Amino acid sequence: MTKIHPLRIYIVTGEASGDALGAELLRSLQRQNIEWELGGLAGPKMQALGAKSLFDVTQLSVMGLTAIIAKLPKIHSLIRQVTRDIAAFKPDILLLIDSPDFNYAVAKRVKKIRPDLPIVKYICPSVWAWRQGRAKKMNALFDHILAILPFEPKLMKELGGPETTYVGHPLSGDMEQFGDKDRSVPANPLKLLVLPGSRKGEVKRLLPLIRDTLVIMKQRNIAFKAVMPTVDHLADYIGENVSQWPIKPKIALGKKAKQSAFEDGDLALACSGTVLLELGLFSIPTVSIYKLDALGFIVKHMVVGWTACLPNLIADRTIIPERFEEYGHPQALARELELLGKKGHQREAQLEGFKLLKEIMREDSAKQDLAALKILEIAGWQKQIEKRVTPVTNSQ
Repeated sequence: MTKIHPLRIYIVTGEASGDALGAELLRSLQRQNIEWELGGLAGPKMQALGAKSLFDVTQLSVMGLTAIIAKLPKIHSLIRQVTRDIAAFKPDILLLIDSPDFNYAVAKRVKKIRPDLPIVKYICPSVWAWRQGRAKKMNALFDHILAILPFEPKLMKELGGPETTYVGHPLSGDMEQFGDKDRSVPANPLKLLVLPGSRKGEVKRLLPLIRDTLVIMKQRNIAFKAVMPTVDHLADYIGENVSQWPIKPKIALGKKAKQSAFEDGDLALACSGTVLLELGLFSIPTVSIYKLDALGFIVKHMVVGWTACLPNLIADRTIIPERFEEYGHPQALARELELLGKKGHQREAQLEGFKLLKEIMREDSAKQDLAALKILEIAGWQKQIEKRVTPVTNSQ
């Protein structure tokens, strides 16, 4: 591939999942023998590849309407700071990964000062779940959307949104990490994974529910050992809370500890999010839980999607049960986990669903470089791009 000059790319991401996507994109550019100069916001994975961050991205890890409202002055200050930095950096392309509310605001400001700058949104906003009217409004902000769910390009076209390319899910690039362990017969005692989330707000809301569920499981004489994988920025907060519990899960901190816990796990109680897909690929029977913040009643009326669970969406069937709000009662959760923790119909049904999920995800493995190739094309960095893969856009 003929190189013209180092690709100047500005990446904005504020979450761990976005940092992982950005890092894989940079590795993909390296595989294409692409030189790049990077500006923007970067987490530890991108920084390990040489990226620098304008400021600590954990400042953007805000979830829930009340949390956003409380931090509005700070968020607006950071938006202005990022916009000024983009103008000074003069990138060939702007890539906004996840963090939708923050990145929408950035895109609006950048369009005013650099209307010629291509802006790409990596991860399609969840218009399939709520606020479908957002799709048309995105045309004024984004030149292209990179989607990680196979049905999103078609849906974006139906809703009148920007051109969208399905680039495969990042987890599909390394399916070997999930192994092929037979989990039809769980261990005794059960190895129970409890995952309260990666944002402080959701962790704060879910920890009491998890604590009460573990207590009831113990009262019902269910033999289990609980392990709680967590992220660095929440380790102290979680550790302090869990230390007061009558039943204390073992805290698993770091990537290796998490991998080991997932490899050995028999059962999981997990916050709704990307982790559900990881659990599904590890074939760990799971119950999903979530609680909205104090203003969550506003969001409830905007929801149109039939599920928020990625394994369910990808497989187009209910695999993992979802227990939100008042339906996530500790008495009910304990009983559901008790059934899933036994060899039987409930457990087998989930395991069969996970087999289908893995088959679908394996088909995506050839798309691992498509996101980088699409970025090069949109940036106009070179006139001809070697077509190693065939893009799947919303025109198909």
